[in-house]
Amino acid sequence: MPIQGFLGRPAGDGPFPAVVLLHGCAGLGLREREAWSRRLSSWGYVVLAVDSFTTRGIRHTCNRLFSARVNDAYGALEFLTTLGFVDSRRVALMGFSAGGIAVLQAVQLGAAEARMKQKFQAAIAYYPSCSVTSGEMAVPTLILVGERDDWTPASACRKMMERRSGKGSPVKLIVYPDAPHAFDAENLKTGISSFGHFLQYNELAANRSFQDSHVFLSETLGH
Repeated sequence: MPIQGFLGRPAGDGPFPAVVLLHGCAGLGLREREAWSRRLSSWGYVVLAVDSFTTRGIRHTCNRLFSARVNDAYGALEFLTTLGFVDSRRVALMGFSAGGIAVLQAVQLGAAEARMKQKFQAAIAYYPSCSVTSGEMAVPTLILVGERDDWTPASACRKMMERRSGKGSPVKLIVYPDAPHAFDAENLKTGISSFGHFLQYNELAANRSFQDSHVFLSETLGH
């Protein structure tokens, strides 16, 4: 089934490095379509925000994992390689919460990535569940999580880092003090409860994560 996405790009002819964005379990929102797309474009990246739900008639997957999203990520990568203004050798994958889980699954060493012709060059996972992965990644990976996250706890990511065998590419974990789940979502300045978990914007953690992501992308994509 075809799915839709929203494409943003910097001014100019390129070719530009690119980032594929995967939304959280509640679906594609303004955070990915607008805030993150503008931010990444301002850094010089083409952005493809993938909508995994609308054409499939899915409202949310907050009570289950949705494995098709790994294929969505690689489908988006394949689409980007057809665009003349994209440097297909420099594409990163970024996701949030359930999208972050899909990121880790997509670039886990020897898993789905091993079957794919096109490869991502780097990955960023915002507050994923680290219990879904061995921690051994095929590409350099950055994991960003809040210390106060009660949905995808930082403790699971620390355990993942401890059990890593050292195979594959470097993995960096950054834990932001006092930050809950969805700490980069500016529309959540007033905290909310969602599926029994607390979500709230944290300006300090958000800004630090933007800087950390920017540096990481520059180092891994050479831009």
